[in-house]
Amino acid sequence: MTVDLSPEPAVADLARRTAQFVREVVLPLEKRQRSAAPSEAVRRELQDAARAAGLFAPHVGPEYGGHGLDMRGRAAVFEEAGYSLLGPLALNVAAPDEGNMHLLEAVATDQQKERYLRPLAAGDLRSCFAMTEPAPGAGSDPRALATRAERTSGGWRIDGRKWFITGADGAGFTICMARTSGSAGDAGGATMFLVDAGNPGMKVARHIETLDESMFGGHAELVFDTCEVPDDAVLGEVDEGFRYAQVRLGPARMTHCMRWLGIARHAQDIATRRAGERELFGSRLGELGMVQQMIADSEIDIAAARGLILRACWELDQGDPAAQSTAIGKTFCAEAVWRVVDRSLQICGALGVSGDVPLGRFLREVRPFRIYDGPSETHRWAIARRALRRQASELAR
Repeated sequence: MTVDLSPEPAVADLARRTAQFVREVVLPLEKRQRSAAPSEAVRRELQDAARAAGLFAPHVGPEYGGHGLDMRGRAAVFEEAGYSLLGPLALNVAAPDEGNMHLLEAVATDQQKERYLRPLAAGDLRSCFAMTEPAPGAGSDPRALATRAERTSGGWRIDGRKWFITGADGAGFTICMARTSGSAGDAGGATMFLVDAGNPGMKVARHIETLDESMFGGHAELVFDTCEVPDDAVLGEVDEGFRYAQVRLGPARMTHCMRWLGIARHAQDIATRRAGERELFGSRLGELGMVQQMIADSEIDIAAARGLILRACWELDQGDPAAQSTAIGKTFCAEAVWRVVDRSLQICGALGVSGDVPLGRFLREVRPFRIYDGPSETHRWAIARRALRRQASELAR
């Protein structure tokens, strides 16, 4: 079967217009921002501008105001949006909302789509995804899920503690993973619940101070204490939450890679401009062999990351779970993006560590990506296990 990785003309045009929008509208506003995290007013301003430009929520279906992009189409557009830290927020393709929209489109009932997906896709509210828990609860191993949901006469009661829940502050609703059968360590028995903001049984316990600061709504610790929800709050089927999580996590890992690849390109552009302008020791930086090697290595990292993203996206678009390809892509991209930003800062020297260019901030923002969505070590372990199983299967034939 032929693998065609080139974007369709309509997608290429959308990516081009996104790139223009980011440079003409988003980046100037980003430079005026004094705080790392934008305000709600800035979010609304950016999203209104993206909506007016016909770029808003391109990943959701036309019935929700989007372009219905498949994963390969998202790769082209999201990379251009990610050229700015605020670009994904402007287009409403930032985490965790983008991944939650994907999940709701795939799993939610028609009623749930109207109540949650439609306003989320319109930017009228935000959301969060509550799975990760403090140790020894769910983290890199979701089977350690400890939050429990028990049946009541009117629905379900959720009890537990979640932490590092991105976007929780100000979210209109939460998708909460809770164990409905079995015990911590079991491979099944989880269920997803839609919990509305304002539910008296769900509270933000604290805001977690982190290295990165650009995620809208920050990272929070949530407490579910006798949190009661009705039966129609169940997303999908009872005890099938881990299966639905895979519907979200594989594509979400790739969309993270797409957005951060945009930042890597931005960092490389800053570095190459500096290398072409800065003169010392009788020549321009870009004429020095060591600098040329760093620039070349970054070009290789960017191209290789894009190729791995597109390969995984092609598999996902064919309906394949793409577990191996998404794990490989996520691991490589997380580390490649870091390398590109780090090299760019090094090339720029004192300018790179100053606030005159955003490379220092980029470095802080991209470093956690080697941990978010599964640390590189966990992915390498899974990649190796699949390779060993494949070899054993081939030998058994």
